[in-house]
Amino acid sequence: MRQTKRIAALAAALLAGTASAGAEQYFNRIASFPVALNTPDIEPGSQENSAEIIYATEDGMTLIYSNALVGGIGFIDITDATAPQPGGFLALDGSPTSVTVIGDKALVTVDTTEDFTQPSGYMSIVDIASKQIETTCDLGGQPDAIAKNHDGTIIAISMENQRDEDVNDGAIPQLPSGNITFFDVAEGGAVDCGTMRVTDITGLADIAPEDAEPEYTDFNGANALAVTLQENNHIVIIDAVSGEVTSHFSAGSVTLENIDTKEDGRLSFTDTQADRLREPDAVQWIDNDRLVIANEGDWNGGSRGFTIFHKDGTELYESGPSMEYEAARLGHYPEGRSDAKGVEPEGMEVGTFGDTTFIFVNQERSSLVAIYKDTGADPEYWQSVPSGVGPEGALAIPSRNLYVTANETDLSVDGLAGAHVMIFELQDVDQPNYPQIISENDESGLPITWGALSGAVADADNPGTLYVVSDSAYWNQPAIYTVDATQTPARIVAKTVITRDGEPAQKLDLEGITQDGEGGFWLASEGDTGELVPHALFHVNADGEIEDEIAYPAELLANEIRSGSEGIAAIGEGDDMTLWIAIQREWRDDEKGFVKLVSYKPSTEEWGAVRYPLEAAPEGGWVGLSEITLHGDHVYLIERDNQIADNAGLKAVYRVPVSELVPAALGGELPTVTKELVRDLIPDLEANNGYVVDKVESLAIAADGTAYVITDNDGVDDSSGETFFWSFKID
Repeated sequence: MRQTKRIAALAAALLAGTASAGAEQYFNRIASFPVALNTPDIEPGSQENSAEIIYATEDGMTLIYSNALVGGIGFIDITDATAPQPGGFLALDGSPTSVTVIGDKALVTVDTTEDFTQPSGYMSIVDIASKQIETTCDLGGQPDAIAKNHDGTIIAISMENQRDEDVNDGAIPQLPSGNITFFDVAEGGAVDCGTMRVTDITGLADIAPEDAEPEYTDFNGANALAVTLQENNHIVIIDAVSGEVTSHFSAGSVTLENIDTKEDGRLSFTDTQADRLREPDAVQWIDNDRLVIANEGDWNGGSRGFTIFHKDGTELYESGPSMEYEAARLGHYPEGRSDAKGVEPEGMEVGTFGDTTFIFVNQERSSLVAIYKDTGADPEYWQSVPSGVGPEGALAIPSRNLYVTANETDLSVDGLAGAHVMIFELQDVDQPNYPQIISENDESGLPITWGALSGAVADADNPGTLYVVSDSAYWNQPAIYTVDATQTPARIVAKTVITRDGEPAQKLDLEGITQDGEGGFWLASEGDTGELVPHALFHVNADGEIEDEIAYPAELLANEIRSGSEGIAAIGEGDDMTLWIAIQREWRDDEKGFVKLVSYKPSTEEWGAVRYPLEAAPEGGWVGLSEITLHGDHVYLIERDNQIADNAGLKAVYRVPVSELVPAALGGELPTVTKELVRDLIPDLEANNGYVVDKVESLAIAADGTAYVITDNDGVDDSSGETFFWSFKID
């Protein structure tokens, strides 16, 4: 009961906090650095890059991160934190696993293991100024994390000696066991390899005690080292001076209620996991007595949140699923990970900024960082910030009011986002810059779940009210969302599931919505014949019940491709209503560079079309339409390429006079409309200080001329999960 009340309180705090108008301090993203800039010899998209663990020089002006995929460490100059610059790359023999900085030296652990039964690795001491290796210490095993104590006189390395996940389904024990290895550090960061000493941590955990697999470490101000044994579900406290284990305890388990545990194409927080092992990854001291763990899970668990313990093992706070609810409200819940570890908390940091201590929890699968204020008791949820794809490394730089994430996931080989380092600044602002759209709770007190917003229309009678649809990312729960755009951030206040015969409708890929003038809607579904999804229009009532299904005519379908309907607009009323559908890309009967705007008149069941001229496609990419909506004497369309980040060249709003929408019969010569550029959307996207996303998919224009633009986050599938929502005025 106590946990349920705490979750409700957190939800209330979020909804109140995001609507408050008083000046506060929030973290806002101020810059993003693609790590590929540090490896110019690698052709973008030809090889995965990465940024995993990150640290800063003592003046806070240079970032150093480990890049295991390329095999080295990268440097970033953040003298101007809003404009990070490449600082070079140092190749190492093996896969760097972690890095820290003492004085003018970077201490880097490197894994060289080729056989899991004979793990190997070393530590390099690198002179930062010259980027030269000064000393190398053999570690006698496979290292994972490295940490330094507060005065920089001792370092500790978790020697994981990790298991082979292909052996015995990844079950432990798999020897050799891991340990904690210490070194003494001289002034300036010099290390004498002869000072190496090893603390044995076998025989402590209840799970596979003979095979300790230490994961993450952190020092408090009293030289106590906290160590997580992730697979063993255990926490060990070591006196770093003597190397003696002073205490140890199980990380325990959590019974999770009202969570989503099925990868089934819908978001539904209705399931339970009993006695779920926490299996923590990162650990951080909050002060000399309290520590916090990120419960990622690895072998047989993962409780999706974070826990605060006293150093004697007393549990002080358990977040339960509340952090997942915050992600769901922001549209960041990864439905594709529901059957595994949900948002997957992994990296973690604690930093004191002024008088406030913040707890930062990186979520690998939601690509968010949840930020909490330490209160000395239950932490206060403060905000979440978006962090590229797969944030792992976490670094607070309080002296500069900065928080930094290293995002290890690189999808550039698939034409998607590369790995980034992202920089956030604590600022005095009325509102954080993100989220820009958020959901309220439903009648049960749980989040209205959403994502993959793909088409929108403004209510004809209520300025500031929008209706938005989601696409096939949620194939088992297509829906119309009611959005109150008068608030900041915009609020999803209702969700209407599209039904057929009383059940959620199947085989829909909704990409467009328009009002029917009678309280219901016309919806456009993008077809995929290979998946038995029809190209079709659907007429639904106000309750989302499908009343009519209109298949596309044979003359049109004879030349279909996958990229079909991407928006729908209604012109006229009653029997004079004509629906206009934007077809995204050229079908087989289209001249290159031209797409169809297809018309359908419900009263007569007549079909027709005109031709729309596209801008030139980028090399290796394509250009198409993503939306159509009516305002005044024009229809407005989103035209975009499929490129991201620096490759993005076209994300724009164009308009076409309604007077030119005179359809000709399908299969014959089609008239070509003229278009006018209304707004280049790339500067709007760049203002978010991340990378430019590809899917600008929704445009709705209210009667007063306010245009609302929304991006599609692909349901957090191979995406950062970020949804951007902004407005501008139509002249």
